Amino acid sequence: MARERVVLVTGAGTGMGRATVLFLAEKGFKVYAASRTPENLSQIAGERIVPIRLDITDPQSVANAVGAIGTLDILVNNAGYGLVSTVEDMEEEEMLEQFNVNVFGLLRVTKHAIPLMRRGGGGVIVNISSFLGKIGLPLLTMYNATKYAVEGITDSLRYELRDFGIRVHSIMPGFFDTQFARSNLVTNRATFDEDSPYASMVSNLAPQIVEQINRGNDAKEVAALIWRIIEDEKFPARVTAGEKASKFIPMRKELSDEDFERRVREYYNL
Repeated sequence: MARERVVLVTGAGTGMGRATVLFLAEKGFKVYAASRTPENLSQIAGERIVPIRLDITDPQSVANAVGAIGTLDILVNNAGYGLVSTVEDMEEEEMLEQFNVNVFGLLRVTKHAIPLMRRGGGGVIVNISSFLGKIGLPLLTMYNATKYAVEGITDSLRYELRDFGIRVHSIMPGFFDTQFARSNLVTNRATFDEDSPYASMVSNLAPQIVEQINRGNDAKEVAALIWRIIEDEKFPARVTAGEKASKFIPMRKELSDEDFERRVREYYNL
């Protein structure tokens, strides 16, 4: 009888993380649902879903949580948030925290997951990136930068872990109907001040982004994609998810930097 496969999902409280926990549990995996507030997952806890406390910004919390799992086959690095701010307005703390969560947090969890997978003879790491890891947008510079970093981490880790039978992939979602716009966007006060020199751009672009997120694809699509990655040993290194990603990423590959920038400016009326 085959051993039950074990999954760790970070940022499991809402959105894509929660959808992934439920989907993989239904597929027969044992899923550790990691969150800073695991008590909020008590209603879905059961034989196959185990909520655990994990703060990816705290190295000791990461070490304790991953160490307690013992055996790990799949890691889904999903936790993250987006800072909405101009570069001129961003505070030092905001800048550092964006990277601390989206990049260093991912690296902390991955660092502790790798030895478990290596000792187990292999595994799968899925990094939830963004189509904004390949294209830029104003007001999201720091979020863009962290997702570009996640893409670079994914590329390098694929070489580093290949000999251990550990596959590394990224999913680049577009805009999805999750709690992201309501709970995972952090706005800089100065950028959103009505007297800001960027007020025209903010009043034009910010509502468009929020509307596209709230009217985006269902998070279950990403959960199903993660399952396909797990089951297919020949799955591509990265894949897009959702309408915006499937539109912009191929366009980004086909056009020059200047032509692509012009298309984005036209699309968002920038």
